[in-house]
Amino acid sequence: MKLYTRFRNSAGERVRIALYLKGLDYEYVPVGSLLKGAYQAINPQGLMPTLEIDGRCFAQSSAILEFLEERYPEPNLLPADPVDRARARSFGAHIAAEMHALTVTRVRAFVERDLNAGEDGLKACLHHWLDLGLRALETSLEARETPTPFCFSDTPGWADLHLVPQLDNTRGFGVDLAPYPLLSEIDARCRALEPFQRAHQSAQPDFSGDG
Repeated sequence: MKLYTRFRNSAGERVRIALYLKGLDYEYVPVGSLLKGAYQAINPQGLMPTLEIDGRCFAQSSAILEFLEERYPEPNLLPADPVDRARARSFGAHIAAEMHALTVTRVRAFVERDLNAGEDGLKACLHHWLDLGLRALETSLEARETPTPFCFSDTPGWADLHLVPQLDNTRGFGVDLAPYPLLSEIDARCRALEPFQRAHQSAQPDFSGDG
């Protein structure tokens, strides 16, 4: 099993966390180490990450996570209760589709340069949408009938592996997390665990400390 990604790629970090939570071995392949054009041949979308298994490649972290759940169901990353399973999927999708999608490098570059928003305009845009997303996530946790140590269960899983990399990104953009105590508490609880530590960008072989 190979995972093509980069240290600062939160979608790739989601998959790394899942692999470690499931106890699966894999080879980390930094996309930057490949020859020009090689990654495009592996993944025509050109986006990260890509999982290769048995010579077959899968793109998009959500599809990869679903594949891992189906092929390696134990331990399950989704709650046993169908309602909580749906809530966990919804939580993760909100991060992947509504928040992370706005902060990727190519989108930020387009807003800042092509739309002439400039650095201040980009910052205002990111803060607006990230705060909106965080409020929605915090509210969804407040609405739980029975609070749990992690987002929707007693063990870390689907929602949590989406949350932790996203909060890393959010801090990097200077967003204040003080108004979101439940998100912050769960984030801290996850970061104390080995799978999250091993998956963190700073633990990757291509980590350079910059963007």
